[in-house]
Amino acid sequence: MPLQNRVQPTGEILAHPARGAFLGNRGVLHDDQRQLGKARWKHKAWVCCVTRFKGRRRVPMTPNRYTELFFHDEAVALAAGHRPCCECRRSDFFAFLDAAGHEGKVGAFDAELHAARAVPRVFRQRRHEAMAQDLPDGAFVMTEQGAALISGDAVFPFSPTGYSAAFKRPFGAVTVLTPAPTLTALRNGYLPRIVR
Repeated sequence: MPLQNRVQPTGEILAHPARGAFLGNRGVLHDDQRQLGKARWKHKAWVCCVTRFKGRRRVPMTPNRYTELFFHDEAVALAAGHRPCCECRRSDFFAFLDAAGHEGKVGAFDAELHAARAVPRVFRQRRHEAMAQDLPDGAFVMTEQGAALISGDAVFPFSPTGYSAAFKRPFGAVTVLTPAPTLTALRNGYLPRIVR
């Protein structure tokens, strides 16, 4: 039975057998039986890591260790509110912060990103409205088919197994999943790794 550790662009964490291209961390979210509790927002430094780094091996959801979360690709991780890890993705980390226009300590950026991704005390993803034609490639929006990735003049509907056939990018107001500080990074040239 799959563990509940597959993160969706909507912020939901599902139990699904599909493997992810990226690993994430936002603290210890599980109990001794490897079950997620209500906690989803333990700390503000939500990172997106590579799945292989310096030969390290972990047993997912080991008691009292951080909860290994998985993402289909980096665009999903960014939509869910994560940013590149400073240890295993150092060059991406600096490129992302530079594109986001952040100077100074990363803790200040993490606080800004947290405010943009989370509704306080409700434990729900913060979403906002924007004009679809103004959004950068790599952003996620909600469509009638659910969460979808913007790429060029198309959007690609997303499911836990990946992307399905594209349809034309909508025009006008849409609900955006990707947090505003991340949209700034995407607009300024940060290119997330996308698995199609």
